[in-house]
Amino acid sequence: VQLVESGGGLVQAGGSLNVSCVAFDDGSMVYDMGWYRQSPGKGREAVAISGWDGERIIYLDSVKGRFTISRDFTKKTVHLQMNSLKPGNTATYYCNANTSPGTWGQGIQLAVSS
Repeated sequence: VQLVESGGGLVQAGGSLNVSCVAFDDGSMVYDMGWYRQSPGKGREAVAISGWDGERIIYLDSVKGRFTISRDFTKKTVHLQMNSLKPGNTATYYCNANTSPGTWGQGIQLAVSS
């Protein structure tokens, strides 16, 4: 599996942004997929995870109600819609596929200005 992310960039606080991740996979994407983030000097944390069937979804507490993860199985894509962004959301965001071993995208930058 290879993951290719797109989106990201600079946005003002209160704004919205959508990031996407395409999975280049010969199979049927039967694995959990999610978005993680890492800020300078901090560890990588899970932001939103979608179960293999798209039904079981987990969010980081601080993004609940603002971020939405969704999967498009026909396009083998997972999206993260981020609304009401805050400066604290500034980080490098990584797409992850819970394959064995796990697969990571290259990471994309998101900067939220105050």
